[in-house]
Amino acid sequence: MNFKHILMAGTFAGAALVASHASASVLDSVKQRGTLNCGTDNTAPGFGYLNTTTGQMEGLDVDFCKAIAAAVLGDASKVKFVTVTDKSRFDAVLTNQVDVVFAHTTIKPARESSIAIDFLPINFYDGTGVMVKTESGVAKFDDLDGATFCTTQGSVTETVLTSAFKARGWTASKVLTYENLEKLFAALNSGRCNAMSTDKSALAAWAGNSPKPADYLILPDTLDKSPFGGFVVANDSKWRNALRWTSYGLFQAEESGISQGNLDEKLKSEDPFVQKFLGVGGGYGKDFGLPDDFVAQAIKAVGNYGEIYARNLGPDTRMFLDRKGTPNALWTEGGAIYSPLWN
Repeated sequence: MNFKHILMAGTFAGAALVASHASASVLDSVKQRGTLNCGTDNTAPGFGYLNTTTGQMEGLDVDFCKAIAAAVLGDASKVKFVTVTDKSRFDAVLTNQVDVVFAHTTIKPARESSIAIDFLPINFYDGTGVMVKTESGVAKFDDLDGATFCTTQGSVTETVLTSAFKARGWTASKVLTYENLEKLFAALNSGRCNAMSTDKSALAAWAGNSPKPADYLILPDTLDKSPFGGFVVANDSKWRNALRWTSYGLFQAEESGISQGNLDEKLKSEDPFVQKFLGVGGGYGKDFGLPDDFVAQAIKAVGNYGEIYARNLGPDTRMFLDRKGTPNALWTEGGAIYSPLWN
């Protein structure tokens, strides 16, 4: 072999290596590892929270982590929860510390364009709110000119507050930031700030779980939209699509009346759509590198979207957030929870 042939061989080998690397997906890594590394908060009741009584992680975000583990690996227990903060969550995905993050993260264009992440479907619609101590006498946001606000580091809320100050011509108001919601709530209680600002769901959760919920008032103002979604590293369509359609599967299951409780019955259904949707005698799994029963496995583990919502944010919880009349209702009930067509 002459020098030219050696160079050509080296070029082809390098190209093959690049192609091999480019085709690698987080989906393949998760399957090979046998465990899903899922980033979530542990200080957000209703979403990602370490229950100190049971020692277990719980919340809507936690259930989405479990659903992904069940869909990909057939076992919801094969998930390792990795605690992330508003500040660390993006780096956790970009440095492969986690495979996916579900951590009450607001979807916005700058994050997909500049951080190299891809968002999954919206799984909760929220808005930026403000909470004060009831004893303060504050009744609305405009009463807080000159106040000190606190929020979490790396969140959208800091920008939202700054814009709100500017729009009102406030020059004396300021923002303090803290690592997580627990420290944020402590800052409000200690008087280091006059108002706590973050997503309204988080405010409701912290007030509802406090010893005296009546001590806190969530102001009626909503400063900005805050739709939540999980996210993965950018440009891995194989992984992103597998997770995207697992999420849609939870939405569709509620719409189709398929629940954790009636799953065994539905698996015997003669309805062609239900059979394919649940992976009976074939299904959609092969399109995404998943088992044909990936949706059934997710439902078996955590239930449909409505069951997940009720378990974590429903009327039997201390942070009850009513779905009725909000975007968090199914589209068939006037909301925005909606799955694309499956057939």
